[in-house]
Amino acid sequence: MDIKQIRNATLVVQYAGKKFLIDPMLAEKGTYPPFGPQVGFPDAPRQDQNNPLVGLPTSLDNIISDIDAVIVTHLHLDHWDDAAIEALPKDIKLFVQNEVDASSVRNVGFNNVEVLQEDTIFEDIQFIKTKGEHGRGPLVELAGQVCGVVFKHLSEKTLYLAGDTVWYEGVQEVIETHKPEIIIVAGGDNQFLEGGSLVMGKDDIYEVYKAAPNAKIISNHMEAVNHWTLSREELKSFNQEKGISSNILVPDDGESYSF
Repeated sequence: MDIKQIRNATLVVQYAGKKFLIDPMLAEKGTYPPFGPQVGFPDAPRQDQNNPLVGLPTSLDNIISDIDAVIVTHLHLDHWDDAAIEALPKDIKLFVQNEVDASSVRNVGFNNVEVLQEDTIFEDIQFIKTKGEHGRGPLVELAGQVCGVVFKHLSEKTLYLAGDTVWYEGVQEVIETHKPEIIIVAGGDNQFLEGGSLVMGKDDIYEVYKAAPNAKIISNHMEAVNHWTLSREELKSFNQEKGISSNILVPDDGESYSF
């Protein structure tokens, strides 16, 4: 297994001989307005900075070359953008969380779209769709439905891509049920100015660690869109204080891990 952090939630995962593109946000730096009032969201930090805040660490062609399938956990712009829609072949295998998302993706020209289930088989890899909560309280309804995915194969460690979720009992249930050895969390503690976390902050990530102390936990979704609040350096310092730096990995864009 090889996991390469691209930017924000975008990853390239090589698993059981297949290459997956996860949550592609592929636009050039500064293409889109900041998340906030001008695009129909509550007020948020950095309203003077367009998204993405940083460029891609490698060329777009390099990112999408030889991809066997794309997994889109939900259709927020920072997981599925116009640049990805334009760049990806329309016949590529594309997995989404529900029929609503499938319809949206088909409407922009993709013709090989499948809705993830609790037991989806791609080649000989098993995908298990998992639930998530993209915030707490009223934010859950505002942010909408999201999913994660557990990857399983006889020749690989079990991988849990949690997606855009905070720590809650649903994440704990996935960990207890599937005992993933590798866990990817959205760890930027993205927030509007009111309402709290939309994805995991450092305390949430610590809860993941306590639930899966033997797993390697990768934190992505960091420092790439305007409403992030947890920096890589702050998370690394927190991990050091807790003595868990070897358990929780904080990749720079372009960095890879093999397991």
